[in-house]
Amino acid sequence: MRKARLLWLSVLCLSALAGAAEPALEREFARFGEISGGTMGVAAVHVETGRTAWLNADEAFPMASTYKVPIAVRLLRMVDGRQLALEQRIDISMEEYSPGSGMLAKLLDDPGLSVSVHNLLEIMLLISDNTATDRLLDAVGGGEAVTADMQVIGVDDLRVDRSTIELIGDWLGVENLPSAAGKRWDDYVQLIGDMPEEERERAARAFETDPRDTSTPRGMATLLAKVWGGGAMSATSSALLIDIMERCETGENRLKGLLPEGTVVAHKTGTIGRTTNDVGIITLPNNAGHVIMVAFVKDSDLEVPERERAIAEAARAAHDYFLFTSD
Repeated sequence: MRKARLLWLSVLCLSALAGAAEPALEREFARFGEISGGTMGVAAVHVETGRTAWLNADEAFPMASTYKVPIAVRLLRMVDGRQLALEQRIDISMEEYSPGSGMLAKLLDDPGLSVSVHNLLEIMLLISDNTATDRLLDAVGGGEAVTADMQVIGVDDLRVDRSTIELIGDWLGVENLPSAAGKRWDDYVQLIGDMPEEERERAARAFETDPRDTSTPRGMATLLAKVWGGGAMSATSSALLIDIMERCETGENRLKGLLPEGTVVAHKTGTIGRTTNDVGIITLPNNAGHVIMVAFVKDSDLEVPERERAIAEAARAAHDYFLFTSD
């Protein structure tokens, strides 16, 4: 019975991606794109009715930390296949911490830590911990393996290429990265300090057009549909991933920013340079269904709060449209 329900959900989610477009909502998305200060990509899919709305659906956007969702899917598919175990522990040395968001880098002390795969998965998604991400990316075979697995489950136009330490290094313009055995932030600080400001700016601009670690709104929406509908992994793994994403501690002013208090949103944020993102699944009230929501902003000269406002406006527009209009 459960397998039949999952099959039905999977078919429903995937058919929704090919459903009828809603031009009135798409006009609203275009308006919010104008206030984002850059280029905005949006996907909104009402799972239960198949109605959709898009903005720049097939344009590639830097995923930033939203790329931790496909990494998590790859990991849980390996757990399903008994290639990894959630209780398996991974040793992390001081030389293996990654810069940016998270908590592990602050906790590391000689000789380091030993953390379960399950705990690393939680903090990768809950607080976007970069050290946890890079260790899990190593465990699942690297970016090439993640991208290949996405193609296996039918998710195109989404690719994972670099670790977070490499991604941040490219954004900063750091060349000649430390060796894999010595990826220390101290080495970055030295390299950054020796770099002229104009080179850092050039690197940041080039980062926006780099095809690596990008997704289209349609590609990310397809992945989320498979997560929700059970087309990517087992029911147990899907439930675990959605539960963690519902407890995400970042991005209160993005997809959730203008939604009614108490709205359940399973989501993951991403931010780097001129890019600000949030992707997830919104649960509508009164059994009105669920909205797969992808909001990417790139090339924006505005401050992050202003980009977040555009994302929040798009999410509220989709929420209200699918709640109050019928198909």
